[in-house]
Amino acid sequence: MKSPNGKFYAWRMGLKAGCEVAIMKDYKLKILLTGSTGMVGKNFLEHPKCLEYCIIAPSRQELNLLDYGSVEKYIRHHKPDFIIHAAGLVGGIQANIERPVDFLIDNLDMGRNLIGASLQAGIKQVINIGSSCMYPRNREEALTEDMVLCGQLEPTNEGYALAKVTITRLCQYITAQYPGFFYKTLIPSNLYGRWDKFGQTNSHLVPAIIDKLHRAVVNKQTEVVIWGDGAARREFLYVGDFADCLHRAIAKFDTLPMLMNVGLGYDYSVYDYYRAVANVVGYTGEFVYDLTKPVGMARKLVNISKAESWGWHSRSKMEEGLRKTYAYYLKHVFND
Repeated sequence: MKSPNGKFYAWRMGLKAGCEVAIMKDYKLKILLTGSTGMVGKNFLEHPKCLEYCIIAPSRQELNLLDYGSVEKYIRHHKPDFIIHAAGLVGGIQANIERPVDFLIDNLDMGRNLIGASLQAGIKQVINIGSSCMYPRNREEALTEDMVLCGQLEPTNEGYALAKVTITRLCQYITAQYPGFFYKTLIPSNLYGRWDKFGQTNSHLVPAIIDKLHRAVVNKQTEVVIWGDGAARREFLYVGDFADCLHRAIAKFDTLPMLMNVGLGYDYSVYDYYRAVANVVGYTGEFVYDLTKPVGMARKLVNISKAESWGWHSRSKMEEGLRKTYAYYLKHVFND
């Protein structure tokens, strides 16, 4: 859509299917966002700075990332200035264990199709969203960006991690081989928040705990099972903070490192998360441990020195983020 002076209006996809909102304002960049219906994508679109850009946010029906020809055609037609790759097949431990082929092939194909088509179309600025699953398992120290491919991956989500590592390396190779092309990768810690997946089979730790403990309160349960001994440590960043970092990365792309962790810089035990969620949802029962269940990596904490040097840090404390997430869950998810 063009304004009377010949420039495009900034616009963004609404959060309901088929909803588009036209904003009578000249935009700074035309941005193609993949994964617009996922947690990261939707939180990115909710950010007020979106109104500064023309954002193309296609659904899966509009853009099939598994089909290279369709991706190439879509990019050449829309001619974005900037691409953010936030699409992916994601899930918790159980889903990754049950479907490793899907997590490897789908994420690899989506990434290479988008990155390859972007290169062919001459798109010079790309932000790829990686994952802390790319790092070696069982490292006690905080994970620095140079540790990628420096050790064995966690077996429970190895397929997903291999795909993420490959696409990250592809971005680095393109930047090294083609002058003027900058394909950079952000590596977030685990994320949680609005638009998350809740449930016991396809969700990550924090949303699964919220769902489990809320249902325990509703059903008047006196015991809740924790997988493992509760000692494994995890770092969960509120996704609204990550969306804020993404917008800063667009605005300050020239100074953004080629590969940068985005996280809290500190972690909590699984038991700590259960206790914190219990306080939010009002669960007062006991916790019991199932030592037969898989728990994944003993610790996964990212080093945020690069992000701090770049000038970014998280803002949301754990209780604040959990309360926002629980409010979203009560309003949009729990309908029993």
